[in-house]
Amino acid sequence: MRKERQRMNIQSRPSLYEPTQKGLMFPEMPSFSSLQEERQYRKEHLVGACRMFAKQKFDYGFAGHLTVRDPERKNLYWTNPMAVPFSAVSLSNLILVDHDGHVVEGDYAVNRAGFVLHAAVHEDHPDIVAMCHAHTIYGTTWAATGRELDPISQDAAAFFEDHCVIDEEAGKVAVEVEAGNKVSAAFGKYRAAIHRNHGLLTASRHSIDAAAFWFLALERCCQQQLVLEATGIKPVLVSPEKARYSRQHVGSEYIGWLHFQPHYREALADNPDMLS
Repeated sequence: MRKERQRMNIQSRPSLYEPTQKGLMFPEMPSFSSLQEERQYRKEHLVGACRMFAKQKFDYGFAGHLTVRDPERKNLYWTNPMAVPFSAVSLSNLILVDHDGHVVEGDYAVNRAGFVLHAAVHEDHPDIVAMCHAHTIYGTTWAATGRELDPISQDAAAFFEDHCVIDEEAGKVAVEVEAGNKVSAAFGKYRAAIHRNHGLLTASRHSIDAAAFWFLALERCCQQQLVLEATGIKPVLVSPEKARYSRQHVGSEYIGWLHFQPHYREALADNPDMLS
């Protein structure tokens, strides 16, 4: 008897980018016959996300952490090991951590600050599957303004009314549990946050794929607005109505997942060792 296969839960309508013509090659959402199969997918794509971060030069010493919830043991999450560069993260050195910061599986330590922020978000929001944070150049720079991004482009419209600025604990290293709880509150409504004087955070209720891509997209939007403001030219903003329309079609969880697929494919081609 064949096992019932369940597709990932997507809280979005079908994409306009899905081809209507049959027989064409197009990324398909995975379905899983077991929790073990889903766990393997999440771990492999977590590694792929780390390798994408490496290619984008999102490293800053040991700072930066990506997490994905275990599909079976939902109070545990997989994350990149402490002090291992994104370019060296592989399937074999991922660690499994609980909400108290204890390493359940793996040989490496966990980043304390990463544990405080990510554990709070995962614990307070059981529906959040994955989360990303890194100390990137443009995101960290823009975070010092204490402002949300403006809808200056179609790319930025994907975050229109779906990101916020977190002022709590701004500029203070998050090593206390209370700091994580304050940051976590923002993700009850939004999928992306600009932590003032710190940097960017993204979360996904769908996949590590979506969380990782939206982090990349948010960083690029910060870069775009910083470049624009440096010109001194007053921008023509996308209207709220058009920004909401664009967000609906290019800002969904599914679109985030879809955008990540070429990055994952590139990571596999460039890093044949990453799944070892």
